[in-house]
Amino acid sequence: MNWTCHGSSIELFPPREFHFGECLVFLGRSELEVLHQIKDGYLYKLVKVDQELVLLKIGCAGQTIRVDFPLGTPSEQVREKVAAYVWEWFDLEQNLSGFYEMARQDKVLHQLVQNYYGLRIIRIPDLFEALTWAIIGQQINLPFAYTLKKRFVEQFGEKLVYEGTVFWLYPAFDKIAAIDINELRSLQFTTRKAEYIIEVAKAMATGQVTKESLRHMNDRQHVQKTLLGIRGVGLWTADYVMMKCFADPAAFPVADVGLQNALKSRLGLQRKPTVDEIMDLGANWEGWQAYATFYLWRSLYEQAV
Repeated sequence: MNWTCHGSSIELFPPREFHFGECLVFLGRSELEVLHQIKDGYLYKLVKVDQELVLLKIGCAGQTIRVDFPLGTPSEQVREKVAAYVWEWFDLEQNLSGFYEMARQDKVLHQLVQNYYGLRIIRIPDLFEALTWAIIGQQINLPFAYTLKKRFVEQFGEKLVYEGTVFWLYPAFDKIAAIDINELRSLQFTTRKAEYIIEVAKAMATGQVTKESLRHMNDRQHVQKTLLGIRGVGLWTADYVMMKCFADPAAFPVADVGLQNALKSRLGLQRKPTVDEIMDLGANWEGWQAYATFYLWRSLYEQAV
């Protein structure tokens, strides 16, 4: 992690292959998003560090990411943790040179990496958020998934008001572990999804599932198998979490509807490709399937540019 502190702000120096504006396009894809806000080219995000609510104002000048603290300058320790969070959020540890080298020779990706050069996977550092957001999105369209997330966050998350604007934190797993299924059903969650989300929360509250234990597993198959052992987690959810929370560049959610739609559009197909067809198309993406998927997702938001 390459960063420096300037007292009331911090600066991060990302790799050359980074484009803040492209990342903002992806982050701004839904008007229903409740966990961050984009205003005048700045990204605002509320985080909790060492039990302290910290509001981040994130901007970029040239190749430098600047983070300001509108609520006042936090301690040096908190600023260091904020730097680590932003570094992880934008997946800045990943060396993308191999991905670009492969993609420039690939019939599906070659134009996308020119169009979106510098886009990085926008990660979900919090395991509970990654798991439950994936569960929320199962078998429903994206707008309704965002609607459910918004209700969930506003019902159970912490908030902070700054200059008349409300900023939200994703609900904590220990709080969700203590609620009743009917509290989620009242927000239009199905009984099954409500059960899954509460069970995930309980597994994390008891320490049965932790990000640290999963992160220290050397074998990605072991991580996937452990995730699949959680009720409500299928192959798509496991791959999504490995991609978004654990920065596994080889995670490949082949059953993803967005991926299928993007490939259908890119290739001018009359129907969505099958899983087997996607695997064939992705034979050249070995080790970079997650980034190939993410760039294809980005192609669905052409209108946002």
